[in-house]
Amino acid sequence: MTTRTRGRRGVFEAAAGHFADLVRSIADDRWDEPGLGDWTVRDLVGHTSRSLTTVSTYLRTQAVNEDVSSAVDYYVRIRDYAAGMGADAIVERGRQAGRDLGAHPAVAIDHLLARVLDDLDGVDDPLIEVIGGLGIKLSSYLPTRTFELAVHGIDIARAVGVDRDPPEEVLADAAALAARIGVALGQGPAVLLGLTGRSDLPPGFSVV
Repeated sequence: MTTRTRGRRGVFEAAAGHFADLVRSIADDRWDEPGLGDWTVRDLVGHTSRSLTTVSTYLRTQAVNEDVSSAVDYYVRIRDYAAGMGADAIVERGRQAGRDLGAHPAVAIDHLLARVLDDLDGVDDPLIEVIGGLGIKLSSYLPTRTFELAVHGIDIARAVGVDRDPPEEVLADAAALAARIGVALGQGPAVLLGLTGRSDLPPGFSVV
């Protein structure tokens, strides 16, 4: 295993562990409350849990070609795929993932965490097939899951009113990826000026 792969795996595991800890802190009466957009807290947690389940699922695949060379490239490529799916389909997939967590969501998340850590154990850097049939190295895919866990971890914490930020290394990784995506989408100056306080980001600005 390369140093890069080991490092990215460590950050992903920190993000996944933080997510599981956060879910354990959610009170029983908060799960049906608003989470994000059209999602309840349960839906949002379910959607976020896919950052664990997809790793486990995709590790059982083998791609022929490396279609996506980096986490940045993944997000650039996936924009068109997501647009083709439509917002309603994405919302429903999150809701189904929330329902799949069952009567004890925190316990279910703990099981998913244990499974993905076990699935990663002993794996090097395989070429896997992800959404859209795209081939990508595991070391390039994991940062996309770290990003999702970080961003939605903050969403969940805000929704349920708890003060739990992702670990520093997770935030650093996710923030750097967001900036690189912005540059790749032609929004580099806006991102840099916004981060340095020289101008506000445009209304509705997003790199995903």
